[in-house]
Formats: sequence, C-alpha cells, structure tokens
Amino acid sequence: MTTLRPFETAQHLRILPAALISAMAFVVPVIALAQDANPSAGTLAGTPIENTARVSYDGANGNRIERESNTATIIVDEILDVGVESTDPGDVGTQPDATQQVLTYTVTNNGNGQEAFTLTPDTARPGDDFDPDFVQIVIDTNDNGVFDPGVDEVYAAGSNDPLLAPDGNVTIFIISNIPSDPVDGNRAEVTLAAAAVTGTGTPGTTFDGAGDGGGDAVVGTTGADDDAPGFFLVQAASVSLQKSAQVADPFGGETVVPGSVITYTLVATITGSGTLPNLTVGDPIPENTTYRPETLTLEGAALTDTDADADGGAFDGTAIAVQLGDLTGDQTRTITFQVEVN
Repeated sequence: MTTLRPFETAQHLRILPAALISAMAFVVPVIALAQDANPSAGTLAGTPIENTARVSYDGANGNRIERESNTATIIVDEILDVGVESTDPGDVGTQPDATQQVLTYTVTNNGNGQEAFTLTPDTARPGDDFDPDFVQIVIDTNDNGVFDPGVDEVYAAGSNDPLLAPDGNVTIFIISNIPSDPVDGNRAEVTLAAAAVTGTGTPGTTFDGAGDGGGDAVVGTTGADDDAPGFFLVQAASVSLQKSAQVADPFGGETVVPGSVITYTLVATITGSGTLPNLTVGDPIPENTTYRPETLTLEGAALTDTDADADGGAFDGTAIAVQLGDLTGDQTRTITFQVEVN
C-alpha cells in the first residue's frame, strides 16, 4: 500500500484589481479561497490561504479509510494603492499678503496592507494666476478636520510619513502665504501628492518580499501614487472716498462768508468681491468753522453725535466718525454733515 506523506508548501497570492488581471498572465492552483473582511481592498495582505485535499477508499475489512494531502499555503501579497482628494467645499477665499492660509486634503490607503506614504506639495502649477508661497504640510493629529497651530504635527518627509491601515485615511493641510501682487478674482492651484513608501511604478510592478505580512508588494491601478488640486481664490475689496461741499450763505446765495453753512457729502464706494471689515469713515472739522450739532447722517438717516449708542455715528469735538461695519464689494455709503463758517 502506498502511504501519502503530507508536506507543506507556501506560495504568494496576489489579489489584484480586475484592471490588472488582463495585463498579467499567471495561474494560481487553488481549490477554495477564504475571504478576510476588507470590503474595498480585498483580503488583507499577509493572510495565509490554506487548503488540504482528502482521499478516501474502502479498506479490506469494509472500513472507510481517509488520507489527507499536504496543506498548500498561499500568502496574500500587498497591493499598493492610494487616493488623494481635496476636501474643501470649493475655492478657498483669500486676500493679498494673507498669511497661514490653509487648503485641506484627505489621503486614503486603498491597498490591502498597512502602508506609509510620502507627501509632496506643489504650489507652482502651470495655467493659474499666481503661485502661493509654501510654508509647510501639517498632519491633522487630533483628527478634527481643522488646522490647529501648535497642536497638529508639522510633516517632515521620511520621519513622520503617515502610516495608514487598509481603508485608513488622514487629513492633511497645506499652509501657504499669499503674495502681495494678486488681484481680485485671481486663482491659484496647490497640489498635494502622496506616494507609497514601499515603492511606485506601473501597475503590476513587484517588490519582492516588501509586502505587509511578509509577502511581495505589487503596484496597483493608481501606480501607488496619486495627487489632487486645491485652489485659492483672491477675494479682495477696495474703497474709494469722494468728498463734495455745498455752500449756503445768509443771503440765500453760495458765497463763503461768516455765517455760511457748508454741507459736506462723503460717498464711500466699495469694489471687488472681498469684504472690508470694520470700515470707518472719519473727517476732521476744518479750521475757521464750527460743527453744527446733530447734522450727521448716514444714507439720509440722522445719527447722534454721541458714541455711547449703537447708531455708529459720533462727534468728538474735533472730527466726525461713522462706523460702517463689514462691507462687501459693489456697495456705497453716503454720509453728510454741516459746519458753519466762523
């Protein structure tokens, strides 16, 4: 009688995306595969897939005799895949000379093994209107999706490359300063690239023995690297102030004599797509004139001379002031007040 002698064999199994299967010719003789739980990337890298065959026959005494084959063990290799996307809801508004401006991205490990990724910014993109000045990449250490200076960790390539589990992701911030020359409506592209530390290349490229769990590492459909753009949009605003004067003399004319009343009109015009915060207009009372109390108006509505109320107008004895608040482009505000010639 021939005795079956069990023995162990081990191979590597590469669970590849469908797009790669047509590009690579290989056959793995497996009778049955047991799937590990990982819905997007497939069976986890390093998972052993074992199969043992059985044979049985009737013995001379009528008993059923069974024998087992050797166990064929196949190790699942690691697929290297990554995805990068901008997670800002749209262009991020900014202004000339603004500092510490933030664009937000997400890096996702789309492979089936634990993998670290290097991060690279690019602020000098072709085809946009200006190039921001790169400051640093920051990792969202506390995972709240918001850049927290002094809390989130500054990225240094090769020392704290994000290490992600399969399906794991991390939020990344690119911090930039805006130069002084962009104008309203200018747009700048800033790209974040991520690449697998194990290696990149054309899909199907293999790194022997470099996979998570002891198998090989195989480059997936992304080439094991990816990038995504984010955008700054300059939303600048400017204000111009036009002043005019109308004279009424005591005789019903327009001569400037003692007792004449001068009505000054100030028109503030805001242009651009940005916002001017806490806009305030002030005007000193000219020499040889006296301010006429309670003549200050905004958009035709009377303002008090005291700054103790909430109407925004005030006279401090030497000048008038009107607080206009935060104003965006394509708006005007008209202020009037009167003085009398001494």
